Amino acid sequence: MAQPGTARGAGSRPGRARPRSVSVKDVAATAGVSIGTVSNVLNRPDRVAAGTRAKVEAAMTELGFVRNESARQLRAGRSSAVAYVMLDATNPFFTDVARGIELTAEKADLSVFICNSGNRPEREHAYLDRLEQQRVQGILITPIDPADPMLAEVAARGIPVVLVDRTSDVARHCSVAVDDVSGGELAARHLLELGHERIAFVGGPASLGQVRERLDGARRAVASAGLPQDRLTVLVSAELTVAEGRHAAQLLAGLPASQRPTGAVCANDMVALGLLQQCVTLGLRVPDDLAIVGYDDIDFAAAATVPLTSVRQPRLQLGETAADLLIDEASNPDHQHRQVVFTPELVVRGSTRRPA
Repeated sequence: MAQPGTARGAGSRPGRARPRSVSVKDVAATAGVSIGTVSNVLNRPDRVAAGTRAKVEAAMTELGFVRNESARQLRAGRSSAVAYVMLDATNPFFTDVARGIELTAEKADLSVFICNSGNRPEREHAYLDRLEQQRVQGILITPIDPADPMLAEVAARGIPVVLVDRTSDVARHCSVAVDDVSGGELAARHLLELGHERIAFVGGPASLGQVRERLDGARRAVASAGLPQDRLTVLVSAELTVAEGRHAAQLLAGLPASQRPTGAVCANDMVALGLLQQCVTLGLRVPDDLAIVGYDDIDFAAAATVPLTSVRQPRLQLGETAADLLIDEASNPDHQHRQVVFTPELVVRGSTRRPA
């Protein structure tokens, strides 16, 4: 126990000096070359003779040299990383998109910072601030609001911004998205063609552009089938989660039989899986009592108790394409903004068939 007057600062270790990091100067001395040669090996290896380069690399290994990337970035004025600000890390759709971004970034020798806004505007803004301070090469983002002025402000200060799974009304950013109106129509038309004359659209919030567009597509399919719009029951949820899907099943089960839909289009697969789970709990048969179509076609869709019919989005390709656009914008002075829109496809499984 320390005596009065001899108290030490927390964490101090007397008699043990903190080890000094191996420097470029140390490597140069060990290899018998100049500091400039070591710098060239690190930054422009093609300018160094193979024999000299091997000697420097051997010295680095012997000394345990670790490159000071922060110092290099400070000199260069920007990072060797890009960032992806995803909307919801609990949704496998966004983690699959992130994998696509990583695959492309890895080929370009770039690191990827993964950030989760959690669908909270203040958190999204905080990440944009921090990433700009870190001088990342560019930011990929699935924004809560594609028209948020902060996105344009960041881009105007020289950091490329690419919208992922979103489109923008103005062409100030590159964007990569899926035609969600077409996807919603595809899902609803599938149920209508099977003979379901009352269907539900389940999922929200309506503040999300994708949800609005998927609902618009479902309404279009109902109109094209010559049915009145009251044949489409809309259940808006606060979030796109399994729990909201379970709650929707309770609401549907409570409707009078004459008004109860026999098919449901869900705004994403998480909602659809919750709907399916609760139907089983309530004793409703899927697809006999309720046929269900999800959206995204995440891996869990095919693995559900009743394999889920779903509208497939090219998740990896969305990420790869977005990263390609970002890298081009960061490095190509002749870059032209592009808005890439993919066409979704319906994958039919056991959760849909004709009504009993």
